[in-house]
Amino acid sequence: MSDRVGDVMRLCCELSANQQIKTAVKHSGRGAVAAGGLAFAGGLIGGPLGIAVGGAVGGLLGCWMTNGQFKPLPQVIMEMTLDQQQKLYTDVMAILGTIQWTDVAQLTAVVMGNVSLKQQVMAALMGHVHRELQAEIHYVD
Repeated sequence: MSDRVGDVMRLCCELSANQQIKTAVKHSGRGAVAAGGLAFAGGLIGGPLGIAVGGAVGGLLGCWMTNGQFKPLPQVIMEMTLDQQQKLYTDVMAILGTIQWTDVAQLTAVVMGNVSLKQQVMAALMGHVHRELQAEIHYVD
């Protein structure tokens, strides 16, 4: 990986870490289906109390099924293939244009200091993660 690609990846990691973003990598809907499905089945069998019990059991099952699927976005970025990182680099460079930098600290300072630029880079990052990795994005409070 070239220095410039590495700098852009570290920039994306820094931006996403500051935003406290986690991703649910592939199939995170399974947990929701389990919770909803068991609540529905419980309601059919036991009425209102069955909904509560089914929802609770389904929620636990959904939690177990999705355990380990939520990762901090910086981790996801660093685990991307070189091809995926190159595509992200291309997307971000289309936004950065002719900005020159000497190191990742300078690049990060320039982007963090410009709200519009920061928002554009974040939007490109989110779009890339969603498109390339089929991941859902979650903001941690």
